[in-house]
Amino acid sequence: MKIKLGTNLGFAINKYSEPEIWVKVVREDLGLSSVQFVADLLNPFLPDDYISSQISRIQNAAKRHDITVDSIFTSAFTRVNHLMHPDKEAREIWYHWFKKLFLIGSKLGCKTGGSHFGIMTFDSFENNYDYLLEESVKGWQRLSFYAKELGYESLIFEPMSVPREMGNTVGESAKLMDMVNANCGIPMKICLDVGHAPHPDERDPYPWVEKLGAVSPIIHIQQTVPHKSNHAPFTEEQNKDGIIKGERLMEAIEKSGCEETILMFEISHREHWDTDFRIIPDLRESVKYWRRWVKE
Repeated sequence: MKIKLGTNLGFAINKYSEPEIWVKVVREDLGLSSVQFVADLLNPFLPDDYISSQISRIQNAAKRHDITVDSIFTSAFTRVNHLMHPDKEAREIWYHWFKKLFLIGSKLGCKTGGSHFGIMTFDSFENNYDYLLEESVKGWQRLSFYAKELGYESLIFEPMSVPREMGNTVGESAKLMDMVNANCGIPMKICLDVGHAPHPDERDPYPWVEKLGAVSPIIHIQQTVPHKSNHAPFTEEQNKDGIIKGERLMEAIEKSGCEETILMFEISHREHWDTDFRIIPDLRESVKYWRRWVKE
C-alpha cells in the first residue's frame, strides 16, 4: 500500500485564512506536505478577480513550501443542498458552482475533488426522493466529463450522517457510486470518514473501511466515540475514550485491497477558550501519533 498523511484545511477557516500562513502551519508546524483545499477558504461565488489573485498567492506559497494540493472539497459552511436542492434553478446554479470549484482545484494541482452527494429537504425526501436522486446523479455525471477535461482522475463524495444526506449505509454509498459510474467521464469514488458510521446497524467504522477503502483515494481521519462524529484530535486525552486506533485502521485499509490513499486529518476546534488556542498543538500531537504507521 502507498499511504500518505495530510490534512483537510477546514481547521484554517476564519483562523488561518491567509495562504502564506496556512501553508507555513502545514509544513513547518505539522511537518505535512499534502492538503485537501476547501471551498470555505475560496468560495467560487466570490468575484473572479479576487479568486485569481488568491490562486496566485496559494500557488506561490505552496511552491515555496513544497506543499501539494491533492484534492478540493466542500466544508462546514458549504454543507447545503447543492445538486439535490428542490428548486431546479438552484440545482443549476450549484452545478455551475461545482464547475468553478473544480476549475479552481485544477489550477492548484488537484487530481480529485467533490463533496457530499447532495442533501434533500424533509419534503423532498418524503415526496420526491426518486426524482431528486436521478437529478443529482445526472449532475455528477455531467461534472465528471467536465472534470476529465480539467485533468482530474476521479470525483469523490463523502457518505453522510442521515438518510436524506445520502450514503448513510455501506450499501447505499456503493449504489450511489455505481449509479454515477454507469455513464461517467472519470470514475466517481468515495471519500470515507472514519467518524461517519451513522446508521444504527452500521456504527462500527472499520467494516466501512474494509468494504470501501479500495475505492477511497482520500480518507478523512478524526478521533471520535461511538454514535458521534467528534472530529477530535488524536491527543492522549482524546485517545483514551476514542474508538479510532491507528493499528486497527491500517489493518482495515489493507484488508480492503486499497493500493493508494491519503489519510487526511479532518479535525475541528470549537470557538471556545478551552480549544481555540490548542489548534496547532493538538494537530501536531495528532501527526506525531499517526507517524507510527505512516512514515513518509
